[in-house]
Amino acid sequence: MASRIADTPQEWEVTATSTPFQGNKTGVRTDRVVMPDGSVVSRDYQTHPGSVAILALDDQDHVLVLSQYRHPVREKLWEIPAGLLDVPGENPLAAAERELYEEAHVKAEDWRVLVDVYTSPGGTDEAVRIFLARQLSEVEGERFEVSEEEAEMELARVPLEELVRGALAGQLHNNCLVVGCLALSAALSSGGGLGALRPAQAPWPARPFDPM
Repeated sequence: MASRIADTPQEWEVTATSTPFQGNKTGVRTDRVVMPDGSVVSRDYQTHPGSVAILALDDQDHVLVLSQYRHPVREKLWEIPAGLLDVPGENPLAAAERELYEEAHVKAEDWRVLVDVYTSPGGTDEAVRIFLARQLSEVEGERFEVSEEEAEMELARVPLEELVRGALAGQLHNNCLVVGCLALSAALSSGGGLGALRPAQAPWPARPFDPM
């Protein structure tokens, strides 16, 4: 059964916009936005192409996680595989399959949409689709060559319950890992189970795409 409440599209008038910074993938935009009382204020936010993340669950209900240094927060975080949508309009499932291969050298036969989120809607337009991937197997052939922070990644498979406990205890902080594990735990305990999850090609209004 669908929730009685749902987010709704809405766009307030923008009288002017500028991009004071544009990086390789993300930028900063400044909009002059008309408020309901008629006043006009500036809103600065990070522009982002969008991301995918993969909660890969094996036959023993262990989740594939990786540890990676994140310089902005000065911590090495446990995360689930994730990556950017490299091309505008890119199919998110194709991007998720690529990231799972590149970061974990794993493929999955069963894919579902677990949950869609905005990471920090007060400061960025980044949207993330978190997939549930099951029926895992190792990919044959050479591993994808990694560099920089990814060269120090550590891979592990951890029971879902342990990750949920770690998130609630304040020991795990990566948003995709925390949201994904809590969402999966909720799905498993609901009446519909995993069969109630959306198909892998479900529409994603935040980042429209063409199905494969």
